[in-house]
Amino acid sequence: MSVETGFLGVGILFLLLALRVPVALALVAVSFGGTAKMLGLAPAIGILSNTPHSFVANWTLSAVPMFLLMGFVSYHAGLTAGLFEAAKAVLRKIPGALAISSIFACSGFAAVCGSSLATAAAMGRIAIPEMVKSGYSPSFASGAIAAGGTIGALIPPSILMIVYGVFAETSVTKVFVGGVTIGLLTAVSYSIVVLLTCWRRPDIAPPRPLDVGDVDTLKAVLNIWPVLLLMVVVFGGLFSGIFTATEAGAVGALGSIVISFATRRLTFGIFRQSMIETLMTAASLFIIGVGAAMFTRFLGLSGLTSFISSAVSGSEMSYFHLMLIVVVLYLVLGMFMEPFGALLVTLPVLLPIFRAEGIDLIWFGVLVVKLLEIGMITPPVGLNVFVIRNVASEYVSVLQIFKGVIPFLIADIVVVAICIAFPALILFLPGFL
Repeated sequence: MSVETGFLGVGILFLLLALRVPVALALVAVSFGGTAKMLGLAPAIGILSNTPHSFVANWTLSAVPMFLLMGFVSYHAGLTAGLFEAAKAVLRKIPGALAISSIFACSGFAAVCGSSLATAAAMGRIAIPEMVKSGYSPSFASGAIAAGGTIGALIPPSILMIVYGVFAETSVTKVFVGGVTIGLLTAVSYSIVVLLTCWRRPDIAPPRPLDVGDVDTLKAVLNIWPVLLLMVVVFGGLFSGIFTATEAGAVGALGSIVISFATRRLTFGIFRQSMIETLMTAASLFIIGVGAAMFTRFLGLSGLTSFISSAVSGSEMSYFHLMLIVVVLYLVLGMFMEPFGALLVTLPVLLPIFRAEGIDLIWFGVLVVKLLEIGMITPPVGLNVFVIRNVASEYVSVLQIFKGVIPFLIADIVVVAICIAFPALILFLPGFL
């Protein structure tokens, strides 16, 4: 063991990340170099050659490409196209109905997607032009969609939650169920922001009810039956215990293909594009995962994780002090790193601490995903903001979008504070499984 080498490795890792070295390459390089320094070149090569297979061969991770395929097929085949119209029909009499409809449409899209970026991009193309046309400030409209996109990684299926469950060796299904609570709580908090804005600043968000003509609400809801059926099959089976999270991914992927084919929306071109995007996305995630697995091994061999866990336990740090440190850590990392990299860089250090402190890892998984998603809308590297800029460049600048997300960021901080103060909110539903 060499705690000094562990600290040196962590320092070098963050230096490489600051220099914009790809996360996967930085993790592998630090882990290989640190292991070679402590144990020699042969053991380091052994870990480098064995880790990719041992990580990727994890059965639970097979859910990642399956849920990705479900999301890409559903999106490209147009199964999710009517979500915004259905939300508008249901919520049209509420002040700020257009913005609130877009937020709940994001929640519905999230249930078949699992990606924050994809949710923001898909809803941004549809909702922002209509919101601007209806008198919403372009800044507020784009801020609402950028924030609403973060729900994509909170409501299952969430790729971040699957990977967290694998690394934390905890139930992915229970993390999924906990994610439902925080996802809906986030959607409600964003809706409250819209209502307050309509009340205080009607020049930014018109409070008048939405005029959708003679739209039949029931018909608008029934028009999205393909995505509703997919959600019922996947999540009904998952949460009732008929199949596991891994099996749910396969059922969801097959279900999206069958439904798209049955409704004559699936073409060979759409299927091919969905497969290519699935393979590219899954490969990039798995490469980072392999690096994180090596980094975990390196920290364990150095004794750094045991040292930090003992130090935290010996300091008699209170629960709220510990959580304050964790919140600040992830909010800062979210300003500069994408969520997947930030998750896998920090878990090797934080998980032993939380195990030693007896903190529920289901609850922590849900909270950490929420904190990572806040980073998607914080400057200077808020990825959702740049996605919205690309799809709505004729309406807003990056600076205007960051200005528009400020009230939603405040709502996010309130939600995080509630979850920390009342963990039972997150653990209530998983407790039934």
